[in-house]
Amino acid sequence: MTEAAAGSVWQPLHLRVFRTLWLAQLVSNVSSWMQTVGAQWLITQESGSASLVALVQTAASLPVLLFGILTGALADIVDRRRLLLLAQAVMFVAAGLLAVLTALGRMNASGVLLLTFLLGCGNALMTPAWQAIQPDLVPREQIPNAASLNGVNMNLSRAVGPAVGGLVVALAGPAAAFAVNALSFLVTSAALVAWRYRADVGPLGAERVLPALRAGNRYVRHAPRVRRVLARTLLFVPAGAALWALLPVVADRRLGLGPGGYGLLLGAVGAGAVAGAMLLSYVRGHWSSNTALTGGGVLFAAVMAVLAVTPSPWLAGAVLVLAGVAWIAVLSTLNAQMQVTTSGWVRARALAVHLTIFSGGMAIGAAVWGALADGLGLGPALLLAAALTAAGSLVAWRGLGIPDTRLDRSLSVHWPAPAMVLEPGGEDGPVLVTVEYRVPRERAAEFVAAMRDFGLSRLRTGALHWDLYRSGADPDVYLETFVVASWEEHLRQHSTRLTGSDRAIEERARALVAEPFRVSHYLPARF
Repeated sequence: MTEAAAGSVWQPLHLRVFRTLWLAQLVSNVSSWMQTVGAQWLITQESGSASLVALVQTAASLPVLLFGILTGALADIVDRRRLLLLAQAVMFVAAGLLAVLTALGRMNASGVLLLTFLLGCGNALMTPAWQAIQPDLVPREQIPNAASLNGVNMNLSRAVGPAVGGLVVALAGPAAAFAVNALSFLVTSAALVAWRYRADVGPLGAERVLPALRAGNRYVRHAPRVRRVLARTLLFVPAGAALWALLPVVADRRLGLGPGGYGLLLGAVGAGAVAGAMLLSYVRGHWSSNTALTGGGVLFAAVMAVLAVTPSPWLAGAVLVLAGVAWIAVLSTLNAQMQVTTSGWVRARALAVHLTIFSGGMAIGAAVWGALADGLGLGPALLLAAALTAAGSLVAWRGLGIPDTRLDRSLSVHWPAPAMVLEPGGEDGPVLVTVEYRVPRERAAEFVAAMRDFGLSRLRTGALHWDLYRSGADPDVYLETFVVASWEEHLRQHSTRLTGSDRAIEERARALVAEPFRVSHYLPARF
């Protein structure tokens, strides 16, 4: 790796706002891992059940599965900084209660899982907004590096937090780790208060929650690259969750380690992830995203296979470094693709779908692998997880390749204002829009193919239905129709939802038209 490539990974840290929030989040992530060690070790010592230990991961991840889509919509329509501050308050209360009740000897496994779930609710409220603000903190060309640095943050904390957490738990007990986690949310809150963020609600004001949810759902359904990223996440995460869910049991039963040794194993993963992040600039320069995702998935599967059979703590620690490299390669690539692929007006909602799949895979996967480890045995469960992870990566490599071509997601306001005699209100609708084209017969096939992409653009930006018709009386005449739920939704198409890529798709289709096209807007007859 060249010096320039290594330096480029850290480039976003030269920006003060990004650096401040990144460091605050590092403190919070380290403390969260300390808490995870404390919670898992507390349950391990109380029950010894692999399934109960695995449920710590489920309790932390399940809220994103349940509420992530809703919180993603909120992050697109309300002030993101205020939403982030509210999330910090929720997590401070949950971690504080966990610390106090544990110190008083009033905490059991059920209580740990319940308050871990409440912490997860705060995380579900925070994460879509936190990821969506990243393009506000760095220039577009630095978004992949910012995504890598956020992966470094998560995995550097994985390297430091578990080791420190294991030491704290061994010396002062789980309550101390929980207390440190509670205080960390105050650090993040202070950094957010210092950030002078101004929400941009646009000319039409904020969207309402239900229309915003429906618009986000339509966008994801009709964005092919987004769907490919989501499919690859679904193929990797549920099987890969076995490593995180079962590693405490591997440390305790197979390797005979205490909480400090378990923390060091997690630290090995984190150290590998940090090293992997520094290699990502080289990887991006020499490998496609598709190759990086497939190689990372296969390597992660190989690590789980080794953990299934080795009794050696030293070998386990060595291969866990490789697990960290693989984990950061896969997750950073997927996250960067989501950041640069989605449009700004819907970014938090699309990221929330990604996070929901990720967290749902972790939550459900952890519960399943814990139950399988209790039923089949630890080794067979890990070997099965390794086989599924490798198979999913190879299937995705063949059928779900992600192109590395860049999309122009800058706002493009290029549609003229509709000429209307009737004056509809924002909630009036549905609205039928028709566009009539005349296309020379020799261009017909090319025009129809170009209009398919144009139709997806219409559907992504708000259309409920889209179709293209050809006149039976005059075969050179085509009629495009699409229906939008309300006049407000159509005005949002005009003013806030179209991007440079949408404009390029539109221009490719309309370059084939022989004469000026005619646009008409129709409202319900009752109006």
